[in-house]
Amino acid sequence: MLYRTLELTLAPALRAVYRPEVTGFANVPRTGPVIIAGNHISFADELFTPLAARRRVVYFAKAEYFTTPGVRGRAMAAFFRSMGHVPVERGDTRSAASVIDVGVEVLREGGALGIYPEGTRSPDGQLYRFRTGIARVAMRTGAPVIPVGLIGTREVQPPGSHRWHRAPVGVHFGAPLCFGDRAGEERSSRVLREITETIRAAVQELSGQPYVDAFAAPSRAA
Repeated sequence: MLYRTLELTLAPALRAVYRPEVTGFANVPRTGPVIIAGNHISFADELFTPLAARRRVVYFAKAEYFTTPGVRGRAMAAFFRSMGHVPVERGDTRSAASVIDVGVEVLREGGALGIYPEGTRSPDGQLYRFRTGIARVAMRTGAPVIPVGLIGTREVQPPGSHRWHRAPVGVHFGAPLCFGDRAGEERSSRVLREITETIRAAVQELSGQPYVDAFAAPSRAA
């Protein structure tokens, strides 16, 4: 119910205020399983991406968003649950391992799964090395991967700031990438990295970010 309310109120307000430039919209399937893989430069990414895709997108979110005490914490938890986000306990090996299974289930139910393959928000606006979990999910399900490059959201909500600012925003969807025919190669670390790099290159082309060939360190704000 809350998601529908936000769709009818927040979405039109964001479109009216920010007028995001959206390209490649036709690449996003209207229904059925799809993986939306993007760069992650701001909390605002999780609002502008589904806004541009015009689909409900399920994301994994750090568990702290669901457990913060107080009125603000309860409101935050209600917001993330309404958006369909799934809590993940970072640093918990068992929880992290189950993320792939949860993602597979979301796709098998015909949902849109949003993944930030960097694993955390970029600390400086550059694009960091992707983790291979996205390749595993794509290979197991055969769901198309739609790369997306987000531009300007870091200026909308700068790191460490709770205030939003007016800034040009771009959401650019690329052509679908499919890897279901390589499901039998999931045990190959070389193949996992190859597929992950294919997705990374597509996202980078859309976002225009400089690339850092190293994993980004998780930040408390991510």
